[in-house]
Amino acid sequence: MKHILALIPLLLILSVVSSSGQTFEELEFGTDDTFEVVTWNIEWFPKQGQTTVDYVSQIIEALDVDLIAMQELDDTDMFDQMMDSLGEYTGYYESGWFAGLAYIYKPDTIVINDIYEIYTTSEYWNAFPRSPMVMDLSYEGENIFVINNHYKCCGDGILDHGNDGDEEYRRYMANEYLKLYIDENLPDSKVILLGDLNDMLTDDASNNVFQMILDDTENYLFADLEIEQGGSSDWSYPTWPSHLDHILITNELFDVLDNDGSAVATLKLEEHFPGGWWDYDENVSDHRPVALRLDFTTPSAVDMSIPERLILTSFPNPFNPRTVISYELFDEGFANLTIFNSRGQVIDVLVNTSMTDGEHRVEWDASDRPSGLYFARLTANGSMRTHKMMLLK
Repeated sequence: MKHILALIPLLLILSVVSSSGQTFEELEFGTDDTFEVVTWNIEWFPKQGQTTVDYVSQIIEALDVDLIAMQELDDTDMFDQMMDSLGEYTGYYESGWFAGLAYIYKPDTIVINDIYEIYTTSEYWNAFPRSPMVMDLSYEGENIFVINNHYKCCGDGILDHGNDGDEEYRRYMANEYLKLYIDENLPDSKVILLGDLNDMLTDDASNNVFQMILDDTENYLFADLEIEQGGSSDWSYPTWPSHLDHILITNELFDVLDNDGSAVATLKLEEHFPGGWWDYDENVSDHRPVALRLDFTTPSAVDMSIPERLILTSFPNPFNPRTVISYELFDEGFANLTIFNSRGQVIDVLVNTSMTDGEHRVEWDASDRPSGLYFARLTANGSMRTHKMMLLK
C-alpha cells in the first residue's frame, strides 16, 4: 500500500440568503466529472414532518451529489414518499433490523453491486448499536466500498479501556472492529468509511477512540481532519460545538484526493435558510453534512509537473514534533529543500547546497510550530517535488 497523505480543504462560496426565503438553488457540490459522497445525520427524519421532507428534497436536488449516507432515518414511510418525488435518486434502508441508516443515490451514475450489514450478531451490539451498512458500488469503472455508521453517543471524554459500559470504549471498539474488517476483507480496495462517529479526531492519544487508525498513516486518512483542526465555525455539530461527522479513506484513494477536482467540506446549509442556524436546526437537523468529492480523471497540477526521477517522502506523517524527510536525487547538482506553511510562507530552509546523487535524509524539528498542514518542497536540477506533512500536537 502506498504511503501518501493528501488533504484538500474546500472553502464553499455560499450566496447571501435573501429575506424572502432560502436559496437552495445556489447550493451545489456535485459535478458531472466527479464522484461525491455525503454523510448526514438527519436527526430522526423527518424532524418537522412534511416541512422537513420538503426542505431535504430541495437540498438534495441542489447539492446534486451521487451518494448520501444518512443516519437517524426514523419514518420510513415519509422517506419512501420523499424518494418518490426525487426522480433522479433511489433510496435504500435495511428492512430486517432497521436502525436508522439509509442511502440515497443516483442510479444513473453509480451501479450498486451489493448492500449488506456487518457485525450484526449479539456479541457486537455493544460496539455497534447500529450495524454498519456497506455499499459495494461501481462508478466509471472504479469499484468503491462505502461503509455507513452511527456510533454510540455521549461519554465523559475519558477512554476507560476494558469497560463495556464506557461510551468512549464502545466507540474505540467499533473502530477496532471496522479497521479489522477492512484490513482482512478489503485490503486492496477503495474504501470510504463515514458517518456520525460521535467523537473528535483531535483528542489526546490516551483518550482518542480513533488512535489506532490515526497511527496507521500508511493505510488510512481522515479526509476531514483539517476541518476539525481549523476553527469551530466549520465543525459539523455547532450546538456543542464539536466535529463528530467524519470521512475516512484508505490509501487506494490518497492520490485521488490529491487531484485538483477533489475536495472535502462541511456544508453550511443554515446559510441558505432565512432564519439561519435556528431555522435549519428547527426544521431539518442539528448536524451539518460533511461532503467528499473525488476526481478520478484529472492528475493534480503538482503531479503533472513532477518527473518520476525525483522522490520526496517523510516519516512519520502525521508527526509530533519531529519527522525525517527523505529525498532521492538521480543526478548530482544543486538542491533546495524548503518548508512552507499552509499560507505559502517559508518556515525553514533545510537544504540549500550542491548534493551528490542518491538517497538523503534530514530531520525537521517543528517543536516551535503550531499544529497544521505543512509542505516540503524539493527543487533540484530544474525539477520540483512537493510533499504534504501534518503536524499533530
